[in-house]
Order: sequence, then structure tokens, then C-alpha cells
Amino acid sequence: MTAPGKARSGVLETPFGAVRGVLFDIDDTLVDLEYSMTTALREVSEHLLPGLDQAGWERFGRIFTHETTHYYDQYLAGEVTFNEQRLLRGRAALGHFGVELADGEESHRWLSAYMERQPAYVKPFPDVLPLLDVLDGAGIPYGAVSNNVHDYQRAKLDSAGLERVTHLVGTDTLGVAKPNPAMYLEGVRLLGTAASETLYVGDNRLLDAEGSTAAGLLGVWLNRTGEPVTGFDGHMVASLDGLVRHVTPGRFVRAESLG
Repeated sequence: MTAPGKARSGVLETPFGAVRGVLFDIDDTLVDLEYSMTTALREVSEHLLPGLDQAGWERFGRIFTHETTHYYDQYLAGEVTFNEQRLLRGRAALGHFGVELADGEESHRWLSAYMERQPAYVKPFPDVLPLLDVLDGAGIPYGAVSNNVHDYQRAKLDSAGLERVTHLVGTDTLGVAKPNPAMYLEGVRLLGTAASETLYVGDNRLLDAEGSTAAGLLGVWLNRTGEPVTGFDGHMVASLDGLVRHVTPGRFVRAESLG
């Protein structure tokens, strides 16, 4: 592990400028969290929704992953626990289809089954390991900054085969969450780079691209799903492949900008 304040020498040339360090969001940036959640949700809920068609399951997953994030905000604010927000989101998704998840044993069984199965489906996106290989080969330090607690995200990265992402900032590291500038700057400190020479890439336009840019980093929105870009004039790529195209000895060739 590179000690903070002693960054390895290397320069990565991106479509957006040369950088000496890279920070990533984790969920739906490095690992496909949405797939893991929706797959596990279906497995633990099929007995409650017999006969639900594929469109219905897609709707179910959408409610849980995208339309109930206010419960996750309550978790970040300390109003509910992590597992309580999971249960609240599950109840909302089931309730959309007229199923009430009862308090007590039924809720406990559903939540326990989900907690057991979901981690097994967490895998890195196909473009992650090739990029980390490039960064390692060039001596570019990298790490992750996440809006979840350190140990939970550490275990997630390790189980997904991303043990080499050694620098990690969680919400309990400083007691704040993105888009608080301190989160991104702590990642910069761990890398031993300057904020202006550190790339930050993540799938959340507000928390990742705009938040890191406001903190002085080079923020990039990883828009994997092709979300409309109306009102956004910052940097964007459709995949991590968009950050570099190929390597020449000692430096990286500038890729074409996607945004």
C-alpha cells in the first residue's frame, strides 16, 4: 500500500486532462449492485408474488433500486439502520403489487434471506479489471469513496475480487457523506495526490461528478445506462473504457471524449 503523501509517479492522460490518481465510487460503478439486488430480490420474493411476469419483476426491481432511495437517505442521516432501509424498500416494492410484508417473523425471514443471497451476486463490471491493470502498470494510485460504511464496502470489494482497491473512504471514516467535500479530499489524501490531478468517476451525476468537481477534483459521470444529459455540461463517459484507449511506453494516449 502506498503511504498517504507519497504517490507513485505516473501520468494518466484522459479525455479531460492528465491526472496522477483515480478515485472511484463503488456501487454501480465498480460493481454491478443493481444486478445483485434485483436477482436476490426475485429469489426471496417469488413465493409472495406467484405468477408475476418479467415486466412485473423489472418494475419490482426498479422500485427497490431507484424509487425508494429516500429511505437510504434516511439511513445516511442516521434516522434508520442499514437493514431497516432495506426492509422499508422491500415493503414499498411488494406493496406496489398489493402484498403486505407483515411485521415480526415474516419480515425477519424475508430480510434474512435477502441478506444471505445478495452478496453472492456482487461482481465487478467487465471494464473494471482491465482499467485497474492499466493503472497498476502505469504506477497510478487509485481508491474508492463510498456512501456506505467502510467495513461493509471493504467486504464487498474483497468478495468481488477487488482486493487491490486498498484505499477506501466510507461514511464512517469522517462521519460525513458525499457530496461533502471532505469525503473526496480524504480519498485524495490517501492517494497522496493533488485534488486537481485526481480523477473521480462514479455513476451518480450529483454525488460523484458534480460533488467531486466542486471539491476540486476532475469529476466524471459514468453514465452506463445512457441517461439523458439535459442540463449537464460536465465530463461524461459511457464506460470505464472511455477513460483510456491504449498505452504507449511511459504515458497514455488520449481517448476520444464521449461527453
